[in-house]
Amino acid sequence: EHLIHFVSKDAFDIEGLGSKQIILFYKLGWLKQPSDIFLLTRKEKEIALLDRMGGKSAAKLIKAINAKRKIELERLIFALGIRHIGISTARLLAQIYQTLEDLQQNCISAQDKDHPSYKELISIDQIGESIATDLIMFFINRENQQLISKLLKFISPIKPATPDLNSPISGKILVFTGTLIQLSRAEAKAQAERLGAKVKSSVSKKTDYVIAGRDAGIKAQKGYDLGVTVLSENEWIELLS
Repeated sequence: EHLIHFVSKDAFDIEGLGSKQIILFYKLGWLKQPSDIFLLTRKEKEIALLDRMGGKSAAKLIKAINAKRKIELERLIFALGIRHIGISTARLLAQIYQTLEDLQQNCISAQDKDHPSYKELISIDQIGESIATDLIMFFINRENQQLISKLLKFISPIKPATPDLNSPISGKILVFTGTLIQLSRAEAKAQAERLGAKVKSSVSKKTDYVIAGRDAGIKAQKGYDLGVTVLSENEWIELLS
């Protein structure tokens, strides 16, 4: 399950390496930990001989694996499968710590609740004492440290871009609701965060904009009730242009 999560949509998302392939390679003894995925590139001939694979599919899989040797830091953090760390929180951690090594070292230092690293950690939006504990317990675990060390021999995490502090939504609090047509919800949230906005899941008096897609429902209505500016998807795109 850990390996399946590692290649899920918001994580490494390697084309041709879904749950069926993960289970098969695990049973063959080729995959035991995430770093083993990048050793599959040495087994192209063996993969080609497997049922329903062939040379073309094997070559395509190897190419897809190699394409993920460079990956966004937020995806890597999410892929590790840390308890209670979703892609949104992973994105925040990536933005603040910039490298996996810095995140790991700060979490190790945060074992001491009087250490500045602990105080910084629990001050991050969406992270309280419970999630901080999950992060600390993950990174102080010796097996997880070895897993990360091996993994970093094969990949180069990409640092997140610095938020645009001069954008029209810099410092604004946003809520997305409903179905967006021109881009996915995840893409819209990532775009907003790159432009310096904070994306929340619920509407409050502090919310600056509610972006209402198709079938928006309760959140959009709450925005109207609170006097929050509610934008359609087209209005949202115009605001950013």
